[in-house]
Amino acid sequence: MNKTLNTLFGAMLLAGSASAFAASSVDLTVKGTITPSACEPTLSSGGLVDYGKISAKDLNADRPTSLPRQIVQLTLICDGPTTVALEAKDNRAGSAYRDEVHYGLGLINTDEKLGEMELKLMSPVADGVAVETIGSIDSAATWHRESSLWRDNIVAVAVPGTLTPIMFEQLSVDLRIEPSIAPTNQLTLTNEVAIDGSATISVVYF
Repeated sequence: MNKTLNTLFGAMLLAGSASAFAASSVDLTVKGTITPSACEPTLSSGGLVDYGKISAKDLNADRPTSLPRQIVQLTLICDGPTTVALEAKDNRAGSAYRDEVHYGLGLINTDEKLGEMELKLMSPVADGVAVETIGSIDSAATWHRESSLWRDNIVAVAVPGTLTPIMFEQLSVDLRIEPSIAPTNQLTLTNEVAIDGSATISVVYF
């Protein structure tokens, strides 16, 4: 009887050891798709929006001052029918004065946040047909109606009334820039300061 118990105990030890070894490894899978098509984005006016000189006396002391909206034409030309989205990176990260989904206008006097801007994609036309913009915050897993190009989303186009990105060869869209200056009671404006907003718009393939 003792021999039987000892054999059973040994089998249990071996089973436990096998489980321990099985749990000490994991598989890595690398996936992706190489697309033969490439898309090139361009902006009218070289992507430059210049507000010139603005008097500090024309700015609000206790609330933000919205500057006039400006529009530049964003064109995307692809080698062939391609499904893509657009995303933007804030090159002045950390300088938006209200939140971190808008784009900053730079820091003045070392640490004062001058303002922020919102970017919107309006009146999109894909291959000569009017379409709608849709956005995703989960890497294209799900989509919703969206015209703003936030710092944490991507924006594609779809047939009006749908939420499925479409393929196209050429896309034209108005990029609307909506900047605002922070309340001047938060700023030191005894000398000239530069509005210094900058964002990089990139193509996302999926």
